[in-house]
Amino acid sequence: MAKRRKKSKIKVVIIKLALFLALIGSGTFYFYTKLLRPSVHQNYGVRIPEGFTSIGLDVSHHQGKINWEDLLLATKQNNQQPAFVYLKATEGENHTDTQWKRNREECLRLSIKHGAYHFFRPKKLPLPQAEHFLKHYQPKAGDLPPVLDAETEGLSDDDLIHKMTRWLNHVEEQTGMRPIIYTSYHFFKTKLSTKFPNHKFWIAAYSRKPRGLMDNPQIIHWQFTEKAQLPGHHVLVDMNVSKVPF
Repeated sequence: MAKRRKKSKIKVVIIKLALFLALIGSGTFYFYTKLLRPSVHQNYGVRIPEGFTSIGLDVSHHQGKINWEDLLLATKQNNQQPAFVYLKATEGENHTDTQWKRNREECLRLSIKHGAYHFFRPKKLPLPQAEHFLKHYQPKAGDLPPVLDAETEGLSDDDLIHKMTRWLNHVEEQTGMRPIIYTSYHFFKTKLSTKFPNHKFWIAAYSRKPRGLMDNPQIIHWQFTEKAQLPGHHVLVDMNVSKVPF
């Protein structure tokens, strides 16, 4: 009888300990999911970093023929429509994105806040690239600032900076808008941030939140993933958060 009572006490202690650990575990899970972990964006299938003013997409022919009305409808229910969209217009000296014209027309028709970007080829001459961009991108009232996508190495860092400067200055002179520079966080830190102190940056960093992002006035947009799901379409899309209210 005494041995049975002893075993019963041990069993009670084990049960209480298990309940205590379960309570601690559930509390930790709640704290992590609700307070630490970024919220789930239901429509896009990715976790959205918190603390930013707005979310946006950037698209090209890689997303195919986008049904913009379906996209807006799919995201309207949960109030998750993109606040801004950037459309690839041109690349290098002679390439035009096959979906540029259609995407531009649809965004204008549906009053989607948007802008255009040019993929820069730093081993090519900058002014022909700028003229090629301007030939296809013709500014309209309400456009977001144009973007120079600079993410590939040049002949040298000095050559890259020189050519980017010529493109940026020419496009600003012709459009009246100062372009934003899109680049990797690595390029931003090691090559560009000190060379373009008067330009705003849009940086790409997928593995982690860049250090000092929120406190750096040069950085306004952060492309945090290239694996978001485009609502209503079976394709992946780049997704961004911004410190700018749109």
